[in-house]
Amino acid sequence: MTITKEQILSALSKVEDPDLKKDLVTLGMIQNIQIEGNNISFKVVLTTPACPLKEVIKNNCIEAIEDEIGKDISLDIFMTSQVTTTRDNTPLLPNVKNIIAIASGKGGVGKSTTASNLAVALANSGAKVGLIDADISGPSVPTMFNVEAEQPAVKQENGKNLIIPIEQYGVKLMSIGFLTPSDSAVVWRGPMASSALKQFIGDVEWGALDYLLIDLPPGTSDIHLTMVQTIPVTGAVIVTTPQKVALADATKGLSMFRQAQINVPILGVVENMAYFTPEELPNNKYYLFGKEGGRRLAEKFEVPFLGEIPIVQSIRESGDSGFPAVMKAGITEKAFSELAESVARQVAIRNAEKSKTTVVHVNE
Repeated sequence: MTITKEQILSALSKVEDPDLKKDLVTLGMIQNIQIEGNNISFKVVLTTPACPLKEVIKNNCIEAIEDEIGKDISLDIFMTSQVTTTRDNTPLLPNVKNIIAIASGKGGVGKSTTASNLAVALANSGAKVGLIDADISGPSVPTMFNVEAEQPAVKQENGKNLIIPIEQYGVKLMSIGFLTPSDSAVVWRGPMASSALKQFIGDVEWGALDYLLIDLPPGTSDIHLTMVQTIPVTGAVIVTTPQKVALADATKGLSMFRQAQINVPILGVVENMAYFTPEELPNNKYYLFGKEGGRRLAEKFEVPFLGEIPIVQSIRESGDSGFPAVMKAGITEKAFSELAESVARQVAIRNAEKSKTTVVHVNE
């Protein structure tokens, strides 16, 4: 029996991407089909290297082809990925596929810790990642990445000065902490802070990135408006802790992105400090700040719940030492890796289902 390309495509058209709810052929995920006798090879191009369903999709492909053709074949399936985007023909950051805002509404909920570990987890999955520390008055990214003493280089390109971001743990970084003495306060009015953020976006050589994360300061202020007025944001991740006071501020942060004139999609809610687990009692969970507040917030606003991050001593130690917790084996590595998978999935779903984002015009 001669095996044809049409038979392979017919079989694979029955395999659905679990997130996008369409078959792999329609989505254009099947590439480079090669047939030599009973030897069949092809590529499956997933929407992100952080896809947690890679093996499920691969096994479904094998099952579908064997059902269509029989088992007397040799299959070589190469699983690869290409991160999707709706950002095209954009003058700013033209080679950045997705811009993700990390917001909380409230300080002290571990937003920068979450953003830093999420960035490293995405980079560990094989994605190209950048991180902007947009908290001008309280930058923490240099400490969390152990690059406090680093200063970025500057180069000239087409008569314009470009800042070369610091790179650590596979993540490109930019923060006001690289440009000012670590022991001095940045006492700037809103327009100056906004101007700094614009420089971090437009005057830094970010290059080609799959994800650019923007770690926003607490509140809903000038920095947030400057961001959405300067660049089209793919989506926002809301970080909260379970207790009522944090949820109240997270609600305001979430509502800001949902305002009609801003209209930035919410990728989901992550609950930080969800529970405490002592190292010597890894199966015990103590809900110090309440339970499942983040999950209830996500349900209330009908947005995805991205996961829970426990509060454990190693996360605090990692923040102080500048060696992210996701890089250490254990409960925190699992939690942040799963968070990265969830965020990557939601970005892919958002890009497939919603129209592209545009720069926001807000009447001031």
